[in-house]
Amino acid sequence: MEGILLHICCAPCGGGCVERLLAERRGVRLYYSNSNLGDRAEFDRRLESVRSLAQIYRLELEVDPYDHAAWLAAVAGLESEPERGRRCPFCFGFSLARTAQRAAELGMNFTTTLTVSPCKSSAMIFSAAAGFAHFEAWDFKKRDGYRRSCEIARQHNFYRQRFCGCEFSRPLTAAGPD
Repeated sequence: MEGILLHICCAPCGGGCVERLLAERRGVRLYYSNSNLGDRAEFDRRLESVRSLAQIYRLELEVDPYDHAAWLAAVAGLESEPERGRRCPFCFGFSLARTAQRAAELGMNFTTTLTVSPCKSSAMIFSAAAGFAHFEAWDFKKRDGYRRSCEIARQHNFYRQRFCGCEFSRPLTAAGPD
């Protein structure tokens, strides 16, 4: 069984991805890297569910230190871009670069849960990851991956948000994320 470092953005996205990798007889280690999140409270809230996911599947979890200032510098000048616009590849690249660095330190290949979302272009994510050694291009949307991830999230009552996390994508509603 070959191990893989899985960049994870949130537990609702991660459940189906973890299940698929384990079904492929892959050892999985989670790497929570989410400095794109606009505030530390959101980072911690998502991390709480990721910790639950890791416990349920008995997986190791590493947490990349929250560094929103570095993320803001990486997307500087793109703040007014729409969701799914020119900012997104830089955002993906930021988290994937941090994951690639950790994967290299561990001598592992890596992939990301980002491809499970129907709101994100897997091709854009793969393009952002193209320069990183040891990246495996898993398109977790395939084989009903998003539906399965949603089922697992409901089953375990994982915190589900309605936006990717950066303050530029946050819905402009008083209710905020669910």
